[in-house]
Order: sequence, then C-alpha cells, then structure tokens
Amino acid sequence: MKTEVLNLESGKAGSIDLDETIFGLEPRKDILHRCVVYQLAKRQQGTHKVKERGEVSATSKKFGNQKGGGGARHGNKAAPQFRGGGKAHGPRSRSHAIDLPKKVRSLALKHALSAKQAANELIILDEAKLNDPKTKALIASFEKLNLSNALIVDAHVDEKFSLAARNIPNVDVLPVMGANVYDILRREKLVLTKAAVEGLEARLK
Repeated sequence: MKTEVLNLESGKAGSIDLDETIFGLEPRKDILHRCVVYQLAKRQQGTHKVKERGEVSATSKKFGNQKGGGGARHGNKAAPQFRGGGKAHGPRSRSHAIDLPKKVRSLALKHALSAKQAANELIILDEAKLNDPKTKALIASFEKLNLSNALIVDAHVDEKFSLAARNIPNVDVLPVMGANVYDILRREKLVLTKAAVEGLEARLK
C-alpha cells in the first residue's frame, strides 16, 4: 500500500509502502471498543474509600431506655442510620483493571491504525524535528498540514519538537512504544514519521 510522505512544510518527500496486514484491515468496532474499555478501566485509581460500621469509633453501649423512647431499641451509635455512623455498602479501595489478552490488544492497535488510514486521517512525515523549540513556528507548519487536533508518533521523539508541541492544545506527541488505541482514536489525525512506521511494523509483526 503506497502512501505519500510529506515534510513539515507540507511538501512532498517521496512515498512509503505500508504493510497491508497492519494498515489495510477492515476496522472492527467491537475490538476497538474492548481495548478502549480495557485502557480506561486500567488507569482508574480505585482509591475511593469510606468508613464502614466496623471502622467508625463510636459507643457500642446501648443508649436510651429500653422502653418509652418512641423509637427502635438501638444498641450501637456506629450504625449507618445515625449521624457519624458508618456507611452501609460504601466504596472500597480496589483495582478496576480487567483482563484483555495480549493478542487482542495487538490486534486492536492494528485496527486503530487501519481505521485512520481508511478514513484518510493518516499523515506520514519524513521526520519530526526542529532546529529551535519554537511553538509559533510549529503552529505555522501544522497550519500548512491542516493539523489542529492530532497525535504525532515518532520512533525517538525529538526534544525540541516535543517542547514546541506541548504548548499546543489538542496535540499529543508519543514514542512508538507509547502508541496506543485510545490516544489514536481520540485525536482527529494520526501523524507518523517514517521511522515510526518502521517501528510500529516491527512491533506488530
């Protein structure tokens, strides 16, 4: 699958052959959905916690009279119905992570890349490097490439490019090993350098 390669000035810089088994699949929404749910569940902290009845410091001595109080015969102030008592069935610290086989995660990444290619939302750059970490200059380059909401992936992220890009809203920069389904799908355009294409093909074969 031959695709045009551009430079940061939106000029042509040759072409590249994309692997059909990675960039030419028919995207499956079910696999992409499973992987996104897996990623979002895994990153939840799960540190929410409240004190339950057994953890509240309160008297367990019977308070009030057995009769004549006009209510139930309570024996513990830590019960959930009292102010300051423990919470009934409250949240507990736990992991929200779910299991997803490694092969399914790898396949989902292929389908995410294929989805971007099929939707004409994939741009291949010869390289993503800057001589100076100037955000203004990078914004001008992005305007030429018609990029306002994008994920940029490189084999080895150039420090100056990363510094210039981090001040631009809706633009993320990741190395090849950090490329993931959620970040690819949440941005309108996916920008890969030639080195990133080689790295992704090596990672997914």
